[in-house]
This record gives sequence, structure tokens and C-alpha cells, in this order.
Amino acid sequence: MESNPAFFIDPTNAPKLDQMPGLETTILTGLHGERMMMVLNVTLPGCTVPIHTHPHEQIGMVYAGRAKLRIGDEERIVEQGDFYCIPADVPHGDTCLGDDPFVMLDIFHPVREDFIEKVHGAVAD
Repeated sequence: MESNPAFFIDPTNAPKLDQMPGLETTILTGLHGERMMMVLNVTLPGCTVPIHTHPHEQIGMVYAGRAKLRIGDEERIVEQGDFYCIPADVPHGDTCLGDDPFVMLDIFHPVREDFIEKVHGAVAD
């Protein structure tokens, strides 16, 4: 891992986490002292990310695929090019629809310290 943040990011060299069965996360920024974190979250076909909350603000765009996305009391079918905003502590989750992975380009503020701990734990293992 680099000691400084990169200005241009190669996702193929970025750290990856298996958050749970069916959810893969690639951490693009936020590991080098930045105040925001950008990740690619991939929900695999046939999988659901259960409703959850976290104290981080989350904004993003559907990078690829299609899903049923619930934010608070609203639920919509979203697809490539759609944008969303998830305030801190608002319940949210998704279910991948179709045969292609659902890919979200997410930006968190502040950084997800839990992701950083998982990456460091994976490096130590």
C-alpha cells in the first residue's frame, strides 16, 4: 500500500474486502489521512445487503447493474447513472436484480474507520 494518496486510482490495485457473503468492497480512497472515503460496493446477483445504519454520510451513484434500493421509508428500483444520498443514521439496504452485479460508487464522510480496521486486519493476517 502507498504511504501517500494517489491522484489517479487503479481499482485493480486497491484493497478489497468481503463484507459479507454477496457484498464485495473495493476501497479507492480514505486510507491515507483523507477526510472522505470512496469505495466501490458490489452486491452480487441474487444477494441482499440487509437494512443497516452507520454514523457516516453516504452519497453515490449506481456505477453498474440494477437493484431495489431502500433508504429510510423510500424504496426504488435504481440502475446505472442514478444518484442517491443517505444521511447519517438512516436505515438503508439493497437487493441486486438481474444477472449482473449491482455496483455502487459510494463516498463516505467521515471515512469508514471500520473499513480501515478490516483492511489492516487483512494485511496482518
